[in-house]
Amino acid sequence: MPKAYAEWTVLPHEPMLKLSDNLLWLRGSLPGMSLRRVMLAVRLSEGRLLIYNGIAVDDDARAQLEAFGEPAYLIVPNGGHRLDAPAYKRRYPALRVFAPSGGRSRVEQVVPVDGRYEDFPQDDTVRFETLRGVNESEGVMIVRSSDGTSVVLNDLMFNMDRKRDLLGYLFTTVLGSAPGPRVSRLAKLIYVKDRPALRADFERLADLPELTRVIVAHDKVASGADARAALLKAATYL
Repeated sequence: MPKAYAEWTVLPHEPMLKLSDNLLWLRGSLPGMSLRRVMLAVRLSEGRLLIYNGIAVDDDARAQLEAFGEPAYLIVPNGGHRLDAPAYKRRYPALRVFAPSGGRSRVEQVVPVDGRYEDFPQDDTVRFETLRGVNESEGVMIVRSSDGTSVVLNDLMFNMDRKRDLLGYLFTTVLGSAPGPRVSRLAKLIYVKDRPALRADFERLADLPELTRVIVAHDKVASGADARAALLKAATYL
């Protein structure tokens, strides 16, 4: 795992996209790997921003982000997704940092954590839920927008194509992270302790009213009818 960056270290990334009225999405690179990672910015009902899985971005994207709202919260979705967390806290000192209970200790190795998912302030736009069967190592973020509901997962579900480089091949083919949507062999080894319980949660999320998209930490967004299908397909790997 790369060492977390204390300084604002910009790696190659794509332009920031507006998925909905209150939701920005950006896909960026990882050092030394072909895998791509995803960041979200959610504008809350009170106007400030929640940054999920923060990625250090270039000046143009940062200006777009700050024009969208004032960064107020940083979500570090598991103990492995902390690469840019210290840099975000340094650039935005007022950020309040939240992490799932089971990943909190690892996140706190690089940045102070203000609370668990269940401590996040109540908001009409976003809510956090624990997922069963994973010892609270990850949860799910559910975002309400004008066009419907987005389900945001992290490493418990992958949705990407196979990679051809050596590390990419190891991660996507040998460790079973692609092609997606799926639950990888690595996730089942590290995180999943009760497969039927997590499968039931994925099926429950698939039946959320007005489900519009499923967003995961690595690569693709499943939208429209594909959103429900992606969750149900991933559930078959449990």
